Amino acid sequence: MSMNTRWHLHTALLAFLIVSAGQGLAQQPVIGRWEGAINLPGMDLGILVEFAPAGDSLKGTIDIPMQMAKGLHLHDVRKQNSAIQFALQAGPGIARFEGTLAGDSISGTFTQATVKCPFVLRRAKEVQKPEPPPYKEEEVNIPSDSLALAGTLTVPPTPGPHPAAILLTGSGAQTRDEEVAGFPVFRVLADQLTRKGFAVLRCDDRGVGGSTGEFATATTDDFAMDALAQWKFLSNRKDIDASRLGLIGHSEGALAAAITCRKGPAIGFAVLLAGPAVRGDSIILGQVERMARMGGAPDSVIARALQSQQRVVATVHADTGWKGLKEVLRTEMLRSLSMATPEQRAAFGNVDSMVSARVEFQIQQVKSPWFRRFTSYDPAGDIRGMTCPVLALFGALDMQVPATQNARVMEQLFKESGNTRTSCRIIPGANHLFQVAGTGSPMEYGQLKKEFVPRFVDDIAEWITATVSRN
Repeated sequence: MSMNTRWHLHTALLAFLIVSAGQGLAQQPVIGRWEGAINLPGMDLGILVEFAPAGDSLKGTIDIPMQMAKGLHLHDVRKQNSAIQFALQAGPGIARFEGTLAGDSISGTFTQATVKCPFVLRRAKEVQKPEPPPYKEEEVNIPSDSLALAGTLTVPPTPGPHPAAILLTGSGAQTRDEEVAGFPVFRVLADQLTRKGFAVLRCDDRGVGGSTGEFATATTDDFAMDALAQWKFLSNRKDIDASRLGLIGHSEGALAAAITCRKGPAIGFAVLLAGPAVRGDSIILGQVERMARMGGAPDSVIARALQSQQRVVATVHADTGWKGLKEVLRTEMLRSLSMATPEQRAAFGNVDSMVSARVEFQIQQVKSPWFRRFTSYDPAGDIRGMTCPVLALFGALDMQVPATQNARVMEQLFKESGNTRTSCRIIPGANHLFQVAGTGSPMEYGQLKKEFVPRFVDDIAEWITATVSRN
């Protein structure tokens, strides 16, 4: 998948720079939260590391906001005098950090496969504990087929039964808070909706957090089945008004909501946040092109990248030609690396080893059941089949599920459905997370305020109240 050198090198690195940490003597100076970055060629990859005592040893986690990775467990954490090291098994190999503690900073070298880069961490400022919320919070455990979903139900303090919403997460292994680049999207959404009189249920994805099951083999259809289980759980509670119980799905969660509404019982309403209205392979091809253009890639490079991505999808769907695909990916990656500066190539060390590891990692990703299902799934039939009130919201600057590609199709599908209780809106200045954005690129998520655009939650709450009748 050839891109311009800078964008492609960073993408290759970002796809497998996921890190962890381990053992050693627990000493007070390193306990706590640290913020900083790995200094990759041409850019900084932000990271947040947190160390905690574990008996006489240390344990830790790492967040990589730009990769939407949170709470990855570290291993082999060791501290001896001022020397600190920790590591994480990720993608094509173990990523290791070896640094030196000096006051409120840790600096040293990051190594993964043949890549070596400096990193720096600084002690994070203490965050004040928030005041208890003015509503009830209940930890719940919900059976779904052979697994159990762990979640949080927030309920207004006023007498019920209450209107209620079930939040359905976007793609990737998400906890109930759907935290992306430090922004806990669903925790904020649940808090604001509950303050407005709605009960809100949000659960960890299957196989994530407190939920059981296997995430690696799950598809959108499995997440829809889990959504139905959550609906059944809430509809049987006396403090919930089942006639005003609906789904709010974000990104892939919007697809799960559409599937659930079409195949499930009489869902009270659905709010589709940045929901795809076209096939998954079209979504992915669009993402490749938009990110390449933002990185400054020329048209010829973008064309090759799209051809490579189309080859990937065709191979996945046919389940044949894997050897040829590996050669295509290897050739394209080597072509991009040949345009790198001497400094960039030096950072990769043994290029052949790095490319081989990276190609194998990509092949394993696209062989997953999720990728096969997502790239072949056309949501049109499920969207047309939704008979409940539906509100679809898109961010005008969204680069992951762009309004220009999906809002018009969504409106047309609503017309074809004959459902007169639908609305499709584009929010100016908003990105995929419905934050006020500059470019809409995922690269800037971590730099933005951890809040929604003005009136985002107000508009959702007002639409539900005006559209969904009380029993």
